[in-house]
Amino acid sequence: MAGWLRRVLKRIHRLAARGSYGLTHKAQWETENLGLAPDDVRDVLARLGVSDSAGRVASGTTGEWMYVFKPHVGAQVLYVKLIVRAGCVVVSFHEDEGGVYEEEP
Repeated sequence: MAGWLRRVLKRIHRLAARGSYGLTHKAQWETENLGLAPDDVRDVLARLGVSDSAGRVASGTTGEWMYVFKPHVGAQVLYVKLIVRAGCVVVSFHEDEGGVYEEEP
């Protein structure tokens, strides 16, 4: 397991517990499309685990690390991509379609 993963998960869990996260317009639309309420999003973030990690990618725009997770929620596997700053910024939050995802321009 990568050394960064436990540190990032601890930070994500802390931010989720405080409600210190936001969603991009795209992620907001995706969560609404899934029928998820803000509390559902917070719960998913708070429960992310080591086994949910799908790695990290550098943003081509900002150079920041974007952390990718594929948690199982009910019968679905979700694709969750986020950036950790002073708060957590959720960039993508949709059903995983098993593809390779690139950063949106």
